[in-house]
Amino acid sequence: MTMTMANTTLRSQYARDAVLSASPARLLTMLYDRLLLDLNRAEEAQLGADWPLANENLQHAQAIIAELQTSLRPDAWDGAEGIMALYTYLSTALINANIHRDPARTREAIDLLEPLRQAWHEAANSLPVAAAQNSGGELGVA
Repeated sequence: MTMTMANTTLRSQYARDAVLSASPARLLTMLYDRLLLDLNRAEEAQLGADWPLANENLQHAQAIIAELQTSLRPDAWDGAEGIMALYTYLSTALINANIHRDPARTREAIDLLEPLRQAWHEAANSLPVAAAQNSGGELGVA
């Protein structure tokens, strides 16, 4: 095994371990961070007419939104229905951004999600350590 392969393997294992040991609040912020990373990469690829790369990143972003939708607990807090509607809208917008090769739709998704990403980070950081490791009820995720 080459040094590069060994480093890649170690990084992959570290990432898996970080996800498996993350609290629900931390997992949510990790999903949002990756979602915004995918969308920024997709927008850059769209602007550069690199359609295969844009497609890959938009599809991964769509998968993250689907995960966020399935983990949302509408019964946990009053704002959950609004977030679910936003996720539904964004899912459709990203499909259209991909089909129509439209970086403006990708930018719209970024602009809608960035304030939420920041808010979830602030909420997660404000939780006491013990609360951050519970079932995630404070953030409305399973």
